[in-house]
Amino acid sequence: MSPKFGTSGLRGLVTELTDELVANYVHAFLSTVRPETLYVGRDLRPSSPRIAKVICETAQVAGVDVVDCGTLGTPALALSSMTAKAPAIMVTGSHIPADRNGLKFYLPEGEISKEDEAAINTAYVSRGRYTGQAEGTLCEQDAETPYIDRYIGAFGAGALAGMKIGIYRHSSVARDTMEAILKGLGAGIVPLAHSDTFIPVDTEAVDPETRDELRSWCRENGLDAIASTDGDADRPMLTDETGKVIPGDILGVLTARLLGAKSVVTPVSSNDMVRRLPEFDEVILTRIGSPFVIAGMVQATHPEVVGFEANGGFLLGFEAQLSGPLAPLPTRDCMLPILAPLVAAKQVGKSLAELVADLPPCFTAADRVQEIDRDKAKVFLDGLITDKTTRTAFFAPFGTIATTDLTDGLRVDFDSGDVLHLRPSGNAPEFRIYAQAKSDDKATTLIKSAYQRVAYEVL
Repeated sequence: MSPKFGTSGLRGLVTELTDELVANYVHAFLSTVRPETLYVGRDLRPSSPRIAKVICETAQVAGVDVVDCGTLGTPALALSSMTAKAPAIMVTGSHIPADRNGLKFYLPEGEISKEDEAAINTAYVSRGRYTGQAEGTLCEQDAETPYIDRYIGAFGAGALAGMKIGIYRHSSVARDTMEAILKGLGAGIVPLAHSDTFIPVDTEAVDPETRDELRSWCRENGLDAIASTDGDADRPMLTDETGKVIPGDILGVLTARLLGAKSVVTPVSSNDMVRRLPEFDEVILTRIGSPFVIAGMVQATHPEVVGFEANGGFLLGFEAQLSGPLAPLPTRDCMLPILAPLVAAKQVGKSLAELVADLPPCFTAADRVQEIDRDKAKVFLDGLITDKTTRTAFFAPFGTIATTDLTDGLRVDFDSGDVLHLRPSGNAPEFRIYAQAKSDDKATTLIKSAYQRVAYEVL
């Protein structure tokens, strides 16, 4: 299957992301944006330097000045390019395995929309070409330091003084960035599990072996939390002091509350807890993917609007006032939903586990069936959606169906209050499963049982 746009960016096998294909997509993007300058960044995948080099060379030949920001997190690249009012391309496959990679396109205003994706695809098919006045220049720029300064300035140098935080480094492109920010806020740092080989960490579906390691690291080092990100650092991972991973949509709720948000935009897969908190005047549910969240933020009633996804990626739509001002950054970011819960816990003198326990009891779990047969997965999901008898039979072990929601995939709410949500990934051969229940154990049980039934149908 050739590379295509999914929930966020163009993705495909490295073998399919040939120099020619990458150059053609760069031309397609440039021909729709017609910029004078292009910012470029990349993650730590083995294939990323080659792809980034093709992007830089193609843009230069097309007459566009290129700012090469090197290896850095996607939100750091977006912050610099948006500040400069220039478009950007990030080379990353996010959390998917190293045999795959991709391109994330940014307009001067931020992430591209689904309409922008369609325009890029149209230009790609027609082999659109962009030519400036003269061959472009190439320069390097430190885009990491402004991103670090953003958070130290907003939260204050002593915001996390006295806390001891582990950094699960693996192959996150932001591993040094995280350490610099947390140290700058006064926290003590314990580096953990650095890897020079790319590890595809999915912060939304952390595997059991890694969860065991997280618990061991917290216990052995007396940590208050462990922080990490996915490969390109637009999704956070944060544990409490016991090493238990806090779900991304819970991080989103805690962050939105600390910032004083009034309107919250989040996909239908997120924890229903967000709709139960009186602090939020408006909650808008969308399809999964940051372009849909951004579109929802534009429609929000209140200027104090934020967005977040179930994976924890957080989008800030207004200038928040903390110890200092925090300017808007309407792109999926990992650091804000790591820092805000830590600061909130310290402000009230509680541990992260205690902070989470104070929230309404609503628990989620997520998993994914990998290397699926896409054709079988489509037939399976279509059958559940269109045939009531098939749907009732499949979900019978989980309870009586109360309602269904087709906003993105198939969400089923049961009479018991439990929820199962099924959807195929938009950019990887995976089938996502989300569960929600009134207890952590029940959510975990739901996920394990649903995984077995889905795997049987889609593998």
